[in-house]
Amino acid sequence: MSDRLLVEARGLTKTYPARNGTPPFHAVKGIDFELARGEAFGFLGPNGAGKSSTMRMLAAISPVSSGSLSVLGLDPAGDGPEIRARIGVVPQDDCLDRELTVRENLYVYGRYFGLKKQMINERIVGLLAFAQLEEKADAQVEMLSGGMRRRLTIARSLINEPEILLLDEPTTGLDPQARHVLWERLYRLKHDGVTLIITTHYMDEAEQLCDRLVVMDGGKIVAVGSPRELIETNITREVLELRFPVNAHAQIGERIRDAALGERTEVLPDRVAVYADDGEEALAQVHAMSLEPITALVRRATLEDVFLKLTGRSLID
Repeated sequence: MSDRLLVEARGLTKTYPARNGTPPFHAVKGIDFELARGEAFGFLGPNGAGKSSTMRMLAAISPVSSGSLSVLGLDPAGDGPEIRARIGVVPQDDCLDRELTVRENLYVYGRYFGLKKQMINERIVGLLAFAQLEEKADAQVEMLSGGMRRRLTIARSLINEPEILLLDEPTTGLDPQARHVLWERLYRLKHDGVTLIITTHYMDEAEQLCDRLVVMDGGKIVAVGSPRELIETNITREVLELRFPVNAHAQIGERIRDAALGERTEVLPDRVAVYADDGEEALAQVHAMSLEPITALVRRATLEDVFLKLTGRSLID
């Protein structure tokens, strides 16, 4: 593996053994990917796609079933402690000690890594500033807002000055203002040379933060590239969204689909989506069919359109 590559996976597989009469579960099915130093790399996919299982293998806390995985030039099978000492992990749940203060949470976590007291205290000063929590340093975590707790969790994960930071759904449950503050903090980390690996359900977050990403479905990688590349190669330039009266929606939607006004037409429960390079031209053709939608919207295609095309719209528990 070159010095520039921090992570390299080839044929990576994770299988959970049979339990209570159920067959073995193949969570990750032979995926290949690599991650360069300084990248922000994302994993997208519905529930059960294999994202979390992949992240656990990257964090050297879950063994690889088959294939090969190198993290920081090391093998997680034999070098787990060294890998864990050089990475930071931001779990989906904060897992903070709410009875301790902000400063105490950072200090205790630093001691887990065997850092000396003076070094921890020096780093706490910088991390409090990074997380914009200087004024809350001696406040109990219980008194913090959700956005503050999330920033503290990220600050805590940086106490060992990791080379790679793994973030599992970093902004889930936060309001828009808190999400944007957190994005700015993560952008600063990337600018400072920390390599980010992110799982998220927010497509705008993936577009904002990720240089490259993979879309996973059913334990496999179904697409890989930058957000722009994924949009350009998997979806049309524009989307026309039409709404019609409920009692006529399905029938009109099928007429539009049969007319093939664009590359693809989806008849959804609440609207008809026409994927076309020229949405205004598609709308003109709808009017030429003597159809008058209640509302019509032409918009640019997004990463969410790509995600739904590749993984489907049905819910997976």
